[in-house]
Amino acid sequence: MLNDSLIRVALLARLRNAHPQPKALIEELRVHNGNAIADVVAVHKEAHCYEIKGDGDKVERIAQQGIYYDLAFRKVTLVTTSKHIAKAIKIAPAHWGVLEAKENSTGKIIFKPVRQAQKSVAFDKQIALLTLWRNELFEIASSIEDKVQNKINRDSLSFLISQAFGAQELSLTIGKALVLRTLTKDQA
Repeated sequence: MLNDSLIRVALLARLRNAHPQPKALIEELRVHNGNAIADVVAVHKEAHCYEIKGDGDKVERIAQQGIYYDLAFRKVTLVTTSKHIAKAIKIAPAHWGVLEAKENSTGKIIFKPVRQAQKSVAFDKQIALLTLWRNELFEIASSIEDKVQNKINRDSLSFLISQAFGAQELSLTIGKALVLRTLTKDQA
C-alpha cells in the first residue's frame, strides 16, 4: 500500500534529482493562514505546490484544499496512486498537473506524468503572500516603501505588497523569500 509518507520520500528524491534542481523544497507549508497545508512545495523561480494523496487518503478532499492552493500558487500538481488516478483526473481542476505514483517490479516508487500543470487563473496575490511570515512580508514591504510602520499586521503588509507587484513578479518575489527562509533555517 502506497501511503503519503512513502510517496513523499520518493517525490522529494525525484525533485532533488531534477534538472534544474529546485532552489528550495519545503514540506508542510501553511497556506491561507493555515486553512490548508501544502505537502511539498518546490521553488525553482516560483513556488509549485505538490499535494499527495496515498492509497488510504480521500482524494475528494482536494475539492476543498484546492480552493486555497489555487489562490496561493500559480502551479499545483496532485500526486496520487493508481487506486485514485481515475477519480483524481475528474476531481482535480483542469489546470492542475497530475502525477501517478506506483511501485515498479523492484518495489521502488516511480512517477508517471499524467497531466502537466498549467498556471492557475484563480491566483490571488494577497492570499499568496500569506504563505510568508510577517518578518518576510515586512522585509519586502520595506523595499517598496521607505517607512513601513513597525507594528503593521500581516494582512496590511500583504495588501500593500500586492498593490506594488504584478502576478508573475510577485510570485517570483515569494519564491525568493521562501528560498531565503530555507537557507536561513539550514544555517541555524
